[in-house]
Amino acid sequence: MDEVTISRAIIESFSREFLDAMDVDVAVAGAGPSGMMAAYDLASAGFKTVVFEKNLRLGGGMPGGGMMFNRIVLQEEGKQILGDLNVRMQEFSDGYYTADALEAMSVIAVRAIQAGTKVFNLISVEDVMIREENRITGLVLNWTAVSMAGLHVDPLAAKARVVIDATGHECEVARIVERKIGAYLRTPTGRIMGEKSMWAERGETEIIENTREVYPGLVVAGMAANAVCGSPRMGAIFGGMLISGKRAAQVAIEMLKDGERV
Repeated sequence: MDEVTISRAIIESFSREFLDAMDVDVAVAGAGPSGMMAAYDLASAGFKTVVFEKNLRLGGGMPGGGMMFNRIVLQEEGKQILGDLNVRMQEFSDGYYTADALEAMSVIAVRAIQAGTKVFNLISVEDVMIREENRITGLVLNWTAVSMAGLHVDPLAAKARVVIDATGHECEVARIVERKIGAYLRTPTGRIMGEKSMWAERGETEIIENTREVYPGLVVAGMAANAVCGSPRMGAIFGGMLISGKRAAQVAIEMLKDGERV
């Protein structure tokens, strides 16, 4: 096979996949554990799902485990989720389990992609699309390298019936909504409340309640949910992240079934 044929194969196959991702049921920003877990459940349920990840690799902070010790801790509910995906775990103490962070994230990603999720890395969310009903109807995208270089290159847009912000501590999509639209979010203050200092037990509990629609068409998941709603960070315990991803998928499915389509 000559070099031109190889280049054509890459460009043509990528272009087909990318064009198909321009109109989806759910667009997820962020390919960390909550985003990929949500994508897996959505794709498994038959919804057209795409994930945009700004970094080269998938996984968010999960592959690093705790302070670059690539192990994660899970409680019973998190263990059940990973067990259903055939991720290997070991009991550490009563109610707590450890798993290989790289294996766990790799399995989640593979299962999500095999279920039908399309994942595009090195693509950043630059803006959102809003229509007259003040509802998010899609994402505005650019290459991460363009953003990093500070180049002025106009973005492209992808239409989505529901958007999930799973961008972690930065809650990037929610911040765009707050900053560029001046919109009030469905939080006690109407604004992004900011992530509090580490309190694993409380953060793990509150992340489920915080995983919800905070602006018409926008669901927050994972650490983005706690950052938007003013809850503590959890550290290297990831059960709540996985549960939040599954909850985000449920919320998105309810929105779609209620007819929130554009």
